[in-house]
Amino acid sequence: MDTLKYRNVPTIGTRDTQPATEELTEEPLRMQPPTRIDLKKDRGLTIEWADGSESFYPIAHLRKWSPSADSKELRAEQKRNPLMVLPGGGSSGPLTALGAELVGNYALRIRFSDGHDVGIYSWEYLWSIDPTRMDKDKD
Repeated sequence: MDTLKYRNVPTIGTRDTQPATEELTEEPLRMQPPTRIDLKKDRGLTIEWADGSESFYPIAHLRKWSPSADSKELRAEQKRNPLMVLPGGGSSGPLTALGAELVGNYALRIRFSDGHDVGIYSWEYLWSIDPTRMDKDKD
């Protein structure tokens, strides 16, 4: 099983002499970099947040909620027309993550087996699409 792990994800520094950890306590939790990122390419992404909570995102969930412009438009179209036929993926076999890379100190870019690789998942966006939080919002 292929896995990418990041520990102690770099934090955002400040321009003055305050340590970055002091600045981070003033930011909303959802904007703080996670303390651990673990991508299991065939299953999903696990993130440990600064408060110690953990989120798990299945690969299909991440792909469906990609923040890319084309994915946002597709979701909007599905909302307007729930019976629309979805476009096919660019690969055969199950959807997997081919890899991921940090984008600065604020986001993650994920490459999927269907060829999609343009969505940049900010920490705040990942926090907002946590499947557990989304399920609670439906109730």
